[in-house]
Amino acid sequence: MLKNVLIAASLSLTVAAPAWAAPDWAKVDKALGRPGLMQAGGVHRYGFPRSDLKVTLDGVAIKPALALGSWAAFHEMGDQAMVMGDLVLTQDEVNPVMSRLLAGGFTITALHNHLLRSAPATMYMHISAHGDPVRLAQALREGLSLSRTPLASPSRNPQPPSAGAGSSSPLALDTAGLDRIMGAKGKANGGVYQFSYPRAENVMDDGMVTPASMGTATAINFQPTGGGKAAITGDFVLIASEADPVMRALRASGIEVTALHNHMLRDEPRLFFMHFWANRDAATLARGLRAALDKMNLQRS
Repeated sequence: MLKNVLIAASLSLTVAAPAWAAPDWAKVDKALGRPGLMQAGGVHRYGFPRSDLKVTLDGVAIKPALALGSWAAFHEMGDQAMVMGDLVLTQDEVNPVMSRLLAGGFTITALHNHLLRSAPATMYMHISAHGDPVRLAQALREGLSLSRTPLASPSRNPQPPSAGAGSSSPLALDTAGLDRIMGAKGKANGGVYQFSYPRAENVMDDGMVTPASMGTATAINFQPTGGGKAAITGDFVLIASEADPVMRALRASGIEVTALHNHMLRDEPRLFFMHFWANRDAATLARGLRAALDKMNLQRS
């Protein structure tokens, strides 16, 4: 009899024990002032394009989708989230934003350039955090509010039509030809043609799986500049043994290497991010980029 009572009591406690609940993403959206883009693996990604900045480089007016897109990705982990991101800031914005993010529980994992000779100069602050997603979203919003990053909801802050996702205007590029050379299907976004190449390995950060949508895939962007030319930039995501071969391939094709550095602190395998720039015939540049990609351990379709 006593045994049955104990078993019943045990079952009662088991049933009564609260289970974790998935994050309330509507509250995260509200805290950040915009809806997140749902991606594979439970990742919600938020974009904050620096449409307020008028940055030029070698006479090219850089579109936000080319190199001025702040973002943050929230990876669902039970009732919490891992957050990673990259914030585009002017030099005077760096320390106010940094201080607020540090106070809000974020770690600053890198701070550096991605471009050379751009005016005004921009810095790129890579961020990481783990915890309650709503609280982290609020801290991120407060940090961004200390910059001039546009924070109004996209629906209330419409942008002029561009040849991006959802636009019927074609890009002034032979995108089919670029797809063939690059060995992948690109996508149009904000007047820029973009390619993404996830690594073949499982990338971990602080012991947790970090999907490609968290910023661990090689990103290559083409912005048309007229006459079949394009400005290119982005970053190659490399393990140590690939850094030298990829750099040599880029330089052999006349593509500038503008930065080489970390974006994370506790990644496995250890990753290095190589940024680049050029502006000339798009097909010629694509062949140079493909030669560099062929030096890497990437997912193959």
